Amino acid sequence: MKRAYLKYLAGLLLFGSNGVIASYIHFSSYEIVLLRSALGLTLLLGLFFITGHRFTAFRHKKDILFIALSGIAMAAEWLLLFEAYAQIGVSLGMLINYTGPAIVIALSPLLLKERITFAKVISLAAALLGAFFISGQAAVKGINTWGLLCAGLSAVAYAVMVLSNKLAQEITGTENAAIQLLCTTAVVAAFVGAKQGLSMEITSADWLPVLMLGLVNTGAGCYFYFSSIGSLPAQSVAICGYLEPLFAVLLSVLILHETMTPLQILGAFLIIGGAVFGECYTDIALRLRRKV
Repeated sequence: MKRAYLKYLAGLLLFGSNGVIASYIHFSSYEIVLLRSALGLTLLLGLFFITGHRFTAFRHKKDILFIALSGIAMAAEWLLLFEAYAQIGVSLGMLINYTGPAIVIALSPLLLKERITFAKVISLAAALLGAFFISGQAAVKGINTWGLLCAGLSAVAYAVMVLSNKLAQEITGTENAAIQLLCTTAVVAAFVGAKQGLSMEITSADWLPVLMLGLVNTGAGCYFYFSSIGSLPAQSVAICGYLEPLFAVLLSVLILHETMTPLQILGAFLIIGGAVFGECYTDIALRLRRKV
């Protein structure tokens, strides 16, 4: 379990820097998603076969369907999220996107039969209130509604991605991540191809951030992420996932010099503070019960 948590946190840290790295790439948001998907898939497949693994997914056809659905949802989330980055900024787009874990917490008792606790309810309420503060203040400032809509829909896609992948219990590790990213890449390629064609010219200035985003953040990040969430409760996946927007916001402020209003900062504290409370309260309660 500890190893799974460490891998999951590593994946979150990598994903949290996506928006910052993408800001140095001179392509449309859709093209960036296609490049990161294709490069990440190349790395994952290479690692999979080099380490002597073989695909066994055909033995678990039901799981393949769940992973495929998760891959389609991840494609939708990435396309919507990177468009939100372009429209309303990294910090705001990421924080609205991370109402997605609140949806996971709300649906996990129904779909995964996980018991929802008092701490999880508080976490859910804080996240939703924080998102309201952030998006409401953004609307007052005149930020375009298209960017807010993309960020909100990306949160829904995130929830579908996590819940679908959790339902695939037999296909795990690198194989799970590879199949997931294969489905994502296929969907993104079809979308970009239909929208504008697949021809792209990468300049010398773009190569380093493109390779880093595709190979490290996406390839290694997806391996850490999807090889760990199967071993963790869905509600813990959702709550710990709020470390990703925290990292994203810190990087966007430090590196990109983005600013947030006091109300948006309050919203960020509500989202992240509620998430931390939900996880710490549960852990402390379990320890006290064991002592008693």
